[in-house]
Amino acid sequence: MKRDVVIVEAVRTPVGKRNGAFRLLHPIQLAAVALSEVTKRGNIEKGLIEDMVMGCVTPINEQGFNIGRLSALEADFPITVPAVTINRLCGSGQQAIHFAAQEIKSGDMDITIAAGVEHMTKVPILSDGNEQTIPSSLHEKYQIVHQGVSAEMIAEKYGITREQLDAYALESHRRALQAIESGHFQREIVPLRGVDKEGNEILVENDEGPRRDTSYEALSNLKTVFKENGVITAGNASQISDGAAAILLMDSEKAKELGCKARARIVNQVVVGSDPTTMLDGVIPATKKVLQKSNLTIHDMDVVEINEAFASVVLAWQKEMEADLQKVNVNGGAIALGHPLGATGAKLMTSLLHELERRQGRYGLLTICIGHGMSTAMIIERM
Repeated sequence: MKRDVVIVEAVRTPVGKRNGAFRLLHPIQLAAVALSEVTKRGNIEKGLIEDMVMGCVTPINEQGFNIGRLSALEADFPITVPAVTINRLCGSGQQAIHFAAQEIKSGDMDITIAAGVEHMTKVPILSDGNEQTIPSSLHEKYQIVHQGVSAEMIAEKYGITREQLDAYALESHRRALQAIESGHFQREIVPLRGVDKEGNEILVENDEGPRRDTSYEALSNLKTVFKENGVITAGNASQISDGAAAILLMDSEKAKELGCKARARIVNQVVVGSDPTTMLDGVIPATKKVLQKSNLTIHDMDVVEINEAFASVVLAWQKEMEADLQKVNVNGGAIALGHPLGATGAKLMTSLLHELERRQGRYGLLTICIGHGMSTAMIIERM
């Protein structure tokens, strides 16, 4: 008998900028906030959680030592609740949802939590390895490059101009600022204490990334980073960020038994491999696969979240899928709101669920590009 996996609750922290409001907060403490809040809002005893899967892209130093388990202990989960940390690079937070859902689908468990965390201020990206740490034998087989180089390749491959990238980046900030001003993120965010520039304690209630002072002119004047006369700049790429998120999953029958409201069901999920050099356009085959598996089309999706690692990724995906950008990253994306690596998948699922409810839509799609040529994709249906 097929078991339906449902999302009961989803919550995230605000996303802090590098060296921003969360610079003094330990990653374990950041993750613990999301874990505590998701069980509180889900009105469920922490001891009923049968496993917790946490995504983290750079699980070393303050994020090492199985941050998943340590975050659960910090959040005062009983010692009987196990936890694991997983790393599928930028897809880690979404892969945590996949794995936690599969534990329920298999019949092994009834209640799990999927989560993600990344404190890029304390544990910088690539501090656990980079293209220089790979053996020459692998370099002889594949061109292993920085993701920014891949983003340049994608822009060239799909005929995307610098002007299009900068215009898209500006729109990301506009949508994010509008969403904040309209209170669209209030339901999904748990406010927490941070510090201002002077080190004074403050309550952080909103994402720090969106910029009111940016403009098309300012973006167009930025220098390219990865290629001379290229198109990728700091302005049309995602921000370096700190954040955490958590999703409470249940078997649909268990949710009924406990009197918990099922807010969405997981329709299908996939993960694919793609070219390890261009690497970031794996979102295209992943999207096609999950849609085909679900007997749906891109036009059936009411809301889409695709991670804005680079603007070229989203625009290449949109061009290939013929998607309506009015349904895509409707409240801004990582260019404006930030990309806390291992937390991003769980964060975007949280935003997807809440926006689907706000619009009273039916289907939502989440897809994320992943380093070395992979992508995750999942479709949910609002209940």
